[in-house]
Amino acid sequence: MTTAAPQHPDLARELIARAQASAVHRAKRVRNQLDAVPLGQGRHAEHADTKFLRRILGEHDWPGHRLVGPAGARAAWSIALHSDHEPDFQRAAAFLLQRAVKAGDALIQHWAHLHDRALINSGHDQEYGTQLLLRADGIELCPLRAPESLDERRTSVELPPIAVALETVRRRYTPNRRTEDAPTVVLARAA
Repeated sequence: MTTAAPQHPDLARELIARAQASAVHRAKRVRNQLDAVPLGQGRHAEHADTKFLRRILGEHDWPGHRLVGPAGARAAWSIALHSDHEPDFQRAAAFLLQRAVKAGDALIQHWAHLHDRALINSGHDQEYGTQLLLRADGIELCPLRAPESLDERRTSVELPPIAVALETVRRRYTPNRRTEDAPTVVLARAA
């Protein structure tokens, strides 16, 4: 990966700002702190974020470390990851991100998460066990292809064993939570 200054710091700043605002909104949504108006505003913002990232992909390909720096690339990944309302866009973004990984311009872990999310949103089983559901009664993996070889696949994309990832998610999302208050949400980043 490159450590040079990004070629487009302006794009990096915009991606980071959008991803941060979206993360704040999602955290409130997970904690059931939103009524109908902010919930609708968040959905509108997600659509606008996807549209912004789509324009970047069209003009520059995947916004990797060289173009927008590591923080900007992470922000682009986060926006693509949460573009659940456009599964075709997610698949295209995953394809471009995979090319950036092969060129040494993006993280393979980001690709694995986006690839799994695109699979789940297209009605297929995930491959790397990155997509989880937080339910009132605990955390569970979204449907998974060939669970017996999951840890081998996770190792190939530099992810920790699934038992370690699940324990991390449990500690992060379920401490001091009353189960009857827990919404069902998809968790992506922690796994």
